[in-house]
Amino acid sequence: MANNLLHSPGHASAVPFSRPPTPGVHPLQVGFCGLGAMGYFMARNLANSFKSQLPPLIVYNRTVSKSQKLLAELGASAVKVADTLDQLVTECDVIFTNLANDAVVTSIYNEFAKALAQSPPTKVKIFVEMSTIYPTLASDLDKLLLSFPHTHFVTSPIFGPPKGADAATLVIAMSGDYRSKKEIAFLLVPAVGRKVIDLGGNVEKAPTLKLIGNGMIMGMNELLAETLTLGEKSGIGQQTVYNLIKEIMPAPGLVAYGNKMVNDLFDGTVGFAIDGGIKDANHIRRLSAELNCPMPAVDNAHRSLISTRAMHQAQVVAGTQQWDIIDWSASIASSRVAAGLDPFDSKKVST
Repeated sequence: MANNLLHSPGHASAVPFSRPPTPGVHPLQVGFCGLGAMGYFMARNLANSFKSQLPPLIVYNRTVSKSQKLLAELGASAVKVADTLDQLVTECDVIFTNLANDAVVTSIYNEFAKALAQSPPTKVKIFVEMSTIYPTLASDLDKLLLSFPHTHFVTSPIFGPPKGADAATLVIAMSGDYRSKKEIAFLLVPAVGRKVIDLGGNVEKAPTLKLIGNGMIMGMNELLAETLTLGEKSGIGQQTVYNLIKEIMPAPGLVAYGNKMVNDLFDGTVGFAIDGGIKDANHIRRLSAELNCPMPAVDNAHRSLISTRAMHQAQVVAGTQQWDIIDWSASIASSRVAAGLDPFDSKKVST
């Protein structure tokens, strides 16, 4: 398969592969499945990067209104809405998926397999799974797709928040078939992300790195929550502690999540919903148990996430919730309540 190289990454180290061959007679048709908090921005940026050098990006989402929203934003010259998953599979050479959880991923790929069985590919077709999934599921999907001719599978989870997806500053892990990675890497950088990390041919490696990275972020958020809460209880104030963090440890994650915690910015519709955080925590704890590698920081973060979700759900039942969906940074609520503070409003003390 020949690829259309639309952009050149700013630095050679951004993509660890040589350039793919020059475009062939038939332009590459790209599709995208899953227009959630991350997927919408990724699909939008991907479609914008084509600049009439490739056919319009074909998008599919179970909630059709999201596909229609993207079509309205970019126009028919950049986006085409697929009515069914069969259409997406049949018409596209490369299909990106970014979905909520393992169950949804499994369901979608089973439908892909049915479509492939009905219309076996006659040329190379690449499926690129970008969700956060358990590593063994990646192997299952790989085996499923490789039973069809000319079909390849790559795992390519992404690191970064929705704002990073919007700004195309994501870091992209990648594992699987070498030639397929080479084809898709230059589609994704710099259109969707700023760097690709190549993890070889084993499709389980990229999802494993994704879980390791998310575990690190969880542990960081747990310590951040405890530290800010201690600052508040000590009379120093969480804002002063946050200012210190920005001076001595100005890592993007610490600064971004610290800002959310200090200012009670817990709207999960514009961040990472807490259910997704709990799903990832469960995956990481399972992985650490299978590898006999304890991660107590993740265990503590998991407890805080569960406790925070319970508090929020109690508010939902009572009709007093401020947000219908809460961001996982709201896990500071667990530390606050343990310290006698209000869970979601840092400006008042619990009675």
